[in-house]
Amino acid sequence: MTTVTTKQVLACMEQWAPMELAEGWDNPGLLVDCDRPVRRILTALDITGAVVQEAAEKGCEMIVCHHPVIFQPLKRLTAASLPMKLAQAGISAVCMHTNLDAADGGVNDLLAARFGLTEVEPFAVLGRVGTLPQPMDAVELAELVSDRLNTPVKWVDGGTAVRRLALVGGAAGGMWTDAMAAGADALLTGEVSHHAALDAAGEGFTLMAAGHFGTEWPVAEEIARRLGEAVPGVEVLVSETNRDPFDYL
Repeated sequence: MTTVTTKQVLACMEQWAPMELAEGWDNPGLLVDCDRPVRRILTALDITGAVVQEAAEKGCEMIVCHHPVIFQPLKRLTAASLPMKLAQAGISAVCMHTNLDAADGGVNDLLAARFGLTEVEPFAVLGRVGTLPQPMDAVELAELVSDRLNTPVKWVDGGTAVRRLALVGGAAGGMWTDAMAAGADALLTGEVSHHAALDAAGEGFTLMAAGHFGTEWPVAEEIARRLGEAVPGVEVLVSETNRDPFDYL
């Protein structure tokens, strides 16, 4: 089995999602570097205790994921801290966040492809807006979203047909005004606040929330596919334990 360094894996990810695409408040990059040769990589949306244990059990020296395992400044480390768990297990972590949202072929382009959008354009840097294969009302769109993403959906019905759909994975309900300004009839995102929903309803704009996990999970498989091509000989696995932290009735 081939080995690569942690920095070589980081360079492969940076070719896809350059750091300059990240928002200023973000913290992407090689966040835990155990400086071990990498033979096997686990990809995930999030690094959780279960994901660290899975990586260790599967003999992975690295996890590559979307959400940063270190986001706020660390003031102390404990045995329960995820960075500590990673270091103790000798597992490095590369996390690509808003730069992977904005990247060509990243989180939001994957969403656009999943819904067959055409004439896709960026909006507000991170997002994408494109034309659906056929116009549909809010209920039809919600059913499509639930089916394509295998996730529960809640929505504000703007009362008009949706032709141009804006997409932003994660927590971007406040971007509905940007989506409307970009010519969209609706915004699909992960999380929407109560007040954003009220405001969108008042403007007759369809706003759809399909969960943070629900709108971003496809990127773990795409990371695995791309790393598998970029670093042949290194085994790349998709996490089987990373799941939506919410349960639903």
